Amino acid sequence: MKFLILAITTHVLLCCVNGDWWNEYEEALKYYSQEELSQEQPGKIRPQSFQHPPFQCPDMSPSPTIPTSVERVKAADIKVIAALGDSLTTAIAANASNILGVPFEYRHVSWSIGGHGTYHDVITLANIVKLFNPNILGPAPLRTLHNHPTTLNETGFNLAVTGHNTVNFSEQARNLIDTFKTYPGLNFEEDWKLVTILIGMNDICDYCKDKTLFSPDSFIHYLTESLEMMMNEVPRMIVNMVQILTMKPLREVKKPNLGCILQKKFCSCLVLPDENSTELAELVEANLQFQRKLEELLNSDRFFKEDFAVVLQPYLTHANPPRLADGTIDLSFFTPDCFHFTIKGHEELAKGLWNNMFQPADRKQMINSFSDPVELICPSAEHPYIYTRPKALSSAKSLQITWTLMTLTGLLTVWMSVY
Repeated sequence: MKFLILAITTHVLLCCVNGDWWNEYEEALKYYSQEELSQEQPGKIRPQSFQHPPFQCPDMSPSPTIPTSVERVKAADIKVIAALGDSLTTAIAANASNILGVPFEYRHVSWSIGGHGTYHDVITLANIVKLFNPNILGPAPLRTLHNHPTTLNETGFNLAVTGHNTVNFSEQARNLIDTFKTYPGLNFEEDWKLVTILIGMNDICDYCKDKTLFSPDSFIHYLTESLEMMMNEVPRMIVNMVQILTMKPLREVKKPNLGCILQKKFCSCLVLPDENSTELAELVEANLQFQRKLEELLNSDRFFKEDFAVVLQPYLTHANPPRLADGTIDLSFFTPDCFHFTIKGHEELAKGLWNNMFQPADRKQMINSFSDPVELICPSAEHPYIYTRPKALSSAKSLQITWTLMTLTGLLTVWMSVY
């Protein structure tokens, strides 16, 4: 009877998910016993009793009045939080204990928007911001099932869609804008909104299937289109654009089990080529071009105005996967599908993002390896605001200050020679 219930559960879960790779996954399940499918994987789940130590900053208060400038927004001034992206933001399998949990989206523990419990229970960007403003709107409260109808009561403002490429991203942007305009209790004109975006990794995973549709140029085109839509329609918004990962190291995340079969379906263009193949070399170069073009786009002032800014948060640019003392990959950071992050990985992403938000454009810290836990920082007393000025304007300001100092020095030299 136990095996019959498990078999029915498996069938229901997988029938709720579209896509060829899910059909192949369901076929693969037939070759494994129910005991193997339901086998628990220690280290993959977070015990309910787990608690983080407190995080406290000297100043956790909002501004005396609602800020009007995007450069004067403190963490406690944020009233609304949201997230867009793909399966890394929907948190596919993030707290799954075995392969049967892979179709579930653990949105409530997602690094950028999860609202499960408090900071003590799980570190997410939303739970950190809740320490500064407990009444923030939008943190995701619940787990969902991929491709199953959901409501905002389940997802919160985690509006990411599993499997989306950048070509689909305008759908998410439109959904976000319309949701903000109509959501009860949200003051569309007055409330400061914080949105985190991580998109593009599926483009790299699908690059070999259509090198035009999933090219770096297409990535920038569709992303620019969506960001312009947000800038033109949404007032008082800060957008964290998180730089995509260098993905080649994910090839090392593998085990001889059923779950790792899925990795070949999630990201075949990355996983299947031989190590020294031209196909892999081309994909690695495309990955670099995605990163470079995103830097070029967002280090300019194109998406910066009085009440709106898109900020490149680059902390993941060169991040290496976590390793054990013997140099092998620490699989406790990866879900049973050998591709996505468990809660351990989500928490490191959340902490790195928070830190980048309070570091200026030319001094943002990078994560070198997930093996080294990120230490959270507090907003500085000198600049307690989220940094939003793009690198181009920051550099121009620095040059202006340098030029002014040189001019004053020259004038002082002339004055001293005369007198």
